[in-house]
Amino acid sequence: MEQVIEIKQLEKSYGSFKAVQNINVSIQKNKIYGLLGRNGAGKTTLMKMITAQIFPTSGDIKVFGEKPYENRNVLRQICFIKESQQYPVNFTVKDVLDVSKSLFPNWDADFAHSLINDFNLPLKKRIKKLSRGMLSAVGIVVGLASRSPLTVFDEPYLGLDAVSRGVFYDRLMEDYVENPRTVILSSHLIDEVSNLLEHVLVIGDGKLIIDQDAEELRGMAYTVTGKAAQVETFLAGKEVVHQEPFGGLLSATVIRAEHDSGQKQAETYGLEVTPVSLQQLIVHLTTGKRNQKGVMAK
Repeated sequence: MEQVIEIKQLEKSYGSFKAVQNINVSIQKNKIYGLLGRNGAGKTTLMKMITAQIFPTSGDIKVFGEKPYENRNVLRQICFIKESQQYPVNFTVKDVLDVSKSLFPNWDADFAHSLINDFNLPLKKRIKKLSRGMLSAVGIVVGLASRSPLTVFDEPYLGLDAVSRGVFYDRLMEDYVENPRTVILSSHLIDEVSNLLEHVLVIGDGKLIIDQDAEELRGMAYTVTGKAAQVETFLAGKEVVHQEPFGGLLSATVIRAEHDSGQKQAETYGLEVTPVSLQQLIVHLTTGKRNQKGVMAK
């Protein structure tokens, strides 16, 4: 499949602090990627290097087969909506749309105005008068209506209520089906966006720790719960990413082995088996150390 982004041995340092460390990853054309991780993990730094906002300390980035820095041919194909997107304070919402039309070759004015109505945005209101949620909605309108071949959203929904976030997810998916492009969505609301994602990238302490198909991740683990002694017996030889005792009971999250029959085995022990959400799994994988012996390393 055609690669939109190729990253090799990428690093970004600020003095002695390494914000991004030895990242190697390929991002394919026309897929929705989730770039996930805790605050300060290095997600925004990585996105800024991909979109030529900052230079790497070392390593190589190619976007659409070329280096993105000071490269008009590449940059005109990218739309990057940042967490706190800045616009000239005296601009109105309409001014933002007018300027966006000149910046993005695939701009769809009709779609933009449809989104303006979806989010109830006042076209004549100045940017400096907008609430945080409205400002986030403006960024979402620009990102979606740009129809850019590479569209990057960095926590784009700050200040939006659950209904407005739902509108964003629905419009993104609807338009992506009709107008495919590569989308990178950075978010800490993993469960909310999990159904949108086709591939998951997780950054932890500046390193890429998960690079996997979302569907594979969804079926990667399960949780067993029951009497502590029975759970501990069941866990022998299995890879455990989380354990939580309560009273005389024990709950444990287990990575599913190849040709795994663990769930049937758990039932013979009288244990309750429940699925693990994508958010739970990523939290467990990024906060604990995986092992092969049925005991979480500390």
